[in-house]
Amino acid sequence: MIKPIEKSIDLGDGRSITIETGKLAKQADGSVVVKMGNTYLLATVVSAKDAKPDVDFMPLSVDYREKFAAAGRFPGGFQKREARPSDYEILVSRLVDRALRPLFPEDYHADTFVSVNLISADSESTPDALAGLAASAAIAVSDIPFGGPISEVRVARINGELRINPPASELKNADMDIIVAATMENIMMVEGEMNEVTEAELLEAMKFAHEAIKVQCEAQIELAKLVGANQKREYSHEVNDEELRQKVWDQTYEKAKEVARSANPNKQQRNEAFDKIVEEFIENNYDPEEDDIPEALIKRYYHDVQKEAVRRVMLDENIRLDGRAMDEIRPIWCEVDCLPGPHGSAIFTRGETQSLTTVTLGSKLDEKIVDDVLVKGVDRFLLHYNFPPFATNDPKPYRGVGRREIGHGNLAHRALKRMMPDDLPYVVRVVSDILESNGSSSMATVCAGTLALMDAGVQFKKPVSGIAMGLITDKESDKYVILSDILGDEDHLGDMDFKVTGTRDGITATQMDIKVDGLSYEVLEKALEQARRGRLHILDKLTETISEPRPDYKPHAPRIVSIKIPKEMIGAVIGPGGKIIQEIQAETDTAIVIEEDDQYGIVDVSSSNKEGVEKALERIQAIVAVPEVGKVYNGKVKSIVPFGAFIEILPGKEGLLHISEIEWQRLDKVEDVLKEGQMVDVKLIGVDERSGKLKLSRKVLLPKPVRK
Repeated sequence: MIKPIEKSIDLGDGRSITIETGKLAKQADGSVVVKMGNTYLLATVVSAKDAKPDVDFMPLSVDYREKFAAAGRFPGGFQKREARPSDYEILVSRLVDRALRPLFPEDYHADTFVSVNLISADSESTPDALAGLAASAAIAVSDIPFGGPISEVRVARINGELRINPPASELKNADMDIIVAATMENIMMVEGEMNEVTEAELLEAMKFAHEAIKVQCEAQIELAKLVGANQKREYSHEVNDEELRQKVWDQTYEKAKEVARSANPNKQQRNEAFDKIVEEFIENNYDPEEDDIPEALIKRYYHDVQKEAVRRVMLDENIRLDGRAMDEIRPIWCEVDCLPGPHGSAIFTRGETQSLTTVTLGSKLDEKIVDDVLVKGVDRFLLHYNFPPFATNDPKPYRGVGRREIGHGNLAHRALKRMMPDDLPYVVRVVSDILESNGSSSMATVCAGTLALMDAGVQFKKPVSGIAMGLITDKESDKYVILSDILGDEDHLGDMDFKVTGTRDGITATQMDIKVDGLSYEVLEKALEQARRGRLHILDKLTETISEPRPDYKPHAPRIVSIKIPKEMIGAVIGPGGKIIQEIQAETDTAIVIEEDDQYGIVDVSSSNKEGVEKALERIQAIVAVPEVGKVYNGKVKSIVPFGAFIEILPGKEGLLHISEIEWQRLDKVEDVLKEGQMVDVKLIGVDERSGKLKLSRKVLLPKPVRK
């Protein structure tokens, strides 16, 4: 038996996390198993020895997968095997990627693959909170150069108490649920949702998470020492020409600063001006017919020039690329009810970022079925985000949804979902199509989603807006600037992308990526306060457009009415082989869904025809109605026998109208008064205690003859 090397982390509440290496997947550069309860994650990392030619970035791939066997389950579908990654797996992959990527050396360009697999699962230990730890530990025990370790933890506030990686069963009671990634020194990433918490409460949770992360990072450092993984590999992935680098800087830096301080709000024109500088450099220094132009190297050096020029103009001259003040929001215009077909629609435009968002209302038949390894159920609120290439003037076809779109859509979904009404009978789908993008299209989705939902008549609890914050820091001093409503370039060239969404009363979701070391909580506190002011400014613009949800749904929106029926009556409404319910749907042009609850049957009747809904409800209520003695019914003569007639007073419920109860005078034949199919008023005068048979009378409803 192979004896693995282990390191244990005490969570302080009787639970622990164990990191084990040296037993599984030993041919990988690094391999660990992270255990918490019966949840086991196998993480591996493999990195190529050399970089591919002309690669000047970090080609990192992070893949998180959950095996159905981990929970003792079969995958769904015909193949009965794991297929493409679910949205949840993609989101966890992104969480890990965003924490790891900034910490690889800038000049390390080897293909690197991090794989995290859930190989055993229990219902209480949430694997997404362990994936970052597992990935970092795998790198820590390898020889791959890395600026970590890092770890990720979940912080949830349950009944007013902050908890680290709480059991899954307790998360439903959390009013704050975030995942934080950090090194020993710095917060790297934050993502999560909350019930309108304050900026101070969010900061407190981040600090609380960091203390737990430090312990987990220390455990990885000790594990690396135990396996002798302190010596990292040597590499040389860049060929540099220092003379050329200096030449590029000398000839382009001041020109780049001029473009940066020109304050041109048009992204295309600004990019063309920056591109022209490097084109002129090549023209002035090389003959295309005689010289071998090192274009890739020139553009890499010029990228560094442009980044430094833009940052210095902001830090030293307080000038942003488009001329705004540091806390100024770009011009906003909004419109609702812009499309006649959807059940709600809105356009939100902020600067050069624009979202066209629609809302569709559906019935229970439209629920999204969730069949992940650890989560089975349905989603009733869906948000989909689409980013076609034309939004950034990119001449290429749209190839469908990618990881970035799933991540941005998830952030917007988290921002809005806690403001959805609790008793909404509809399944709701929000779709954001980004038509223009220059920074923070996910926050535009939040704003447009709020407008479209209110336009649809959804009784949204409170409007929600979102803003993306940026940061530029000076490595040589403590100087920094915080940027509100960042442009795409400011995100790319800056040190932080901090998205905050919320109502007037607090934060509902956040996503933060930090690309710089040593960011203090004081800076984060100022960024959060500046974000709060910006969020309120955007909320004012939203409520100027539509101040509250419309009082009713659009005329063409489906109408859904839910009623409860006795559990034992579900079969009667459905009928043999579904005959009854199909008849009702066909005759009333409705869709009917019945769901069994603990004590009742929940019947949802939906249609765009209000009268159809009312007729269907009448039919259903008649089926489930309990006959009442003394009540008069208008029934149908179903059959005639010598001793009377059987009358259907309610669907599926017949009673005997005895020949003696038809009229006051004596009848020889029932047919003298009644015919099959005839509608007749009768009164329920009794129910046989033994058989339950219904006794009807017609004559009691007729005037009694006066005796002469």
